[in-house]
Amino acid sequence: MSSAAAVGSAMAAPTKSPNDTVRIACVGLRGRGKSHLKAFTTLPNVDLVAVCDVDQSVLNEASKFVESKRQKAPATFSDLRKLLEDKSIDAISIATPNHQHTLQTVWACQAGKDVYVEKPCSHDMFEAKQVVGAARHYDRIVQQGSQARSSIALEDGVKKMRDGFLGDVYMARGLCYKWRDTIGRAPEQAAPAGVDYDLWLGPAPKRAFTKNRFHYTWHWFWDYGNGDIGNQGIHEMDIARWGLGVKYPTKVSAIGGHFMFDDDQETPNTLTSTFEFNDGGKKKILVFEVRHWMTNLEAGIHEFDKSTPSNCIGNLFYGSKGFLAIDGYDRYKTWMGKEQELGPAMKEGGDHFANFINAVRSRKREDLNCEIEEGSISTTLVHLANISYKLGRTVHFDAASYSCTGDSEANKMFKRDYRAPFVVPKFA
Repeated sequence: MSSAAAVGSAMAAPTKSPNDTVRIACVGLRGRGKSHLKAFTTLPNVDLVAVCDVDQSVLNEASKFVESKRQKAPATFSDLRKLLEDKSIDAISIATPNHQHTLQTVWACQAGKDVYVEKPCSHDMFEAKQVVGAARHYDRIVQQGSQARSSIALEDGVKKMRDGFLGDVYMARGLCYKWRDTIGRAPEQAAPAGVDYDLWLGPAPKRAFTKNRFHYTWHWFWDYGNGDIGNQGIHEMDIARWGLGVKYPTKVSAIGGHFMFDDDQETPNTLTSTFEFNDGGKKKILVFEVRHWMTNLEAGIHEFDKSTPSNCIGNLFYGSKGFLAIDGYDRYKTWMGKEQELGPAMKEGGDHFANFINAVRSRKREDLNCEIEEGSISTTLVHLANISYKLGRTVHFDAASYSCTGDSEANKMFKRDYRAPFVVPKFA
């Protein structure tokens, strides 16, 4: 059975009125998935009717939580393909590991479902094109989980930059400084009871189970994750690109490494990436910094979670008239002129999940605050940085051909090998 045919053909979804109940299923129920469960059991006229996870203990816990909220147990599944056979489900949300995001989104689109997929929407450059292609081919509403896009404060800050408040905004910095301790070394062992490890691996190569390759720490292995630039960092990367008002870079250079610890981690824990843009003939620059341990706190940025003083998560934008700092997902401040006098500031969040549901009702993808194409473009910056890091040199990207100019070695890294039958089909 091919992955393209695994879940049948798309079905046209009827236009929903604001009072119609949206029937949704959540897939991937640990970590970020718990936020999905909480959101979709509190939104009005939304019924969380099914949950799916390859870990039976996680699935049981989520089922009990949902039952306590809706007074009725949801349907439970370990295999997403079985869940997607239910034609009464309107949409799914995906909070599985990165290497599953694109294929599961494709399957859902093929089954006629709308999709809220966590960031990053793809595991590599090839998938970043296909996830958009599938959404277009099957005419689905697909949102990437970049929740900062729904922040009222950040929308206001970006508008101010667009309106010229900071003058010529020529540079952005994305800051991803999170306290990340060593993961140590973990021996090969049998997968825990109740875990369908083959389904968890999905498109990834067959490897022996270790605890480090499983819950959360999978982020630090290339088979499943993209390092912290593709974990926490994709949030700030998307904000940086949004604020600069740019799309694809023309030049990317990344350098870093895995410092301090001798453990199983494959991805860098320290990485500095520089992106050059030339949109409309105007050069702009984006510098993205990942650091895993000690850090200073810049421009008052202390992350939305004050419980971890070593975290500094946010963005800085530099213009000819001043600079703007974004702290986390829901606040910004400005400093103006040579004297750096305090300017406008704002703190107000938003509801990215509600934005998705509203678009499911309206059937207008332009109503989405981070429609899948926007999410996909930001995700490509993550992938290009990792490609540059792995190659140890600058790569030159051409958006028109979606390739690294004259660089066959880099272009070979755009697409991974898939483990049948978990194969992402080509749409674009």
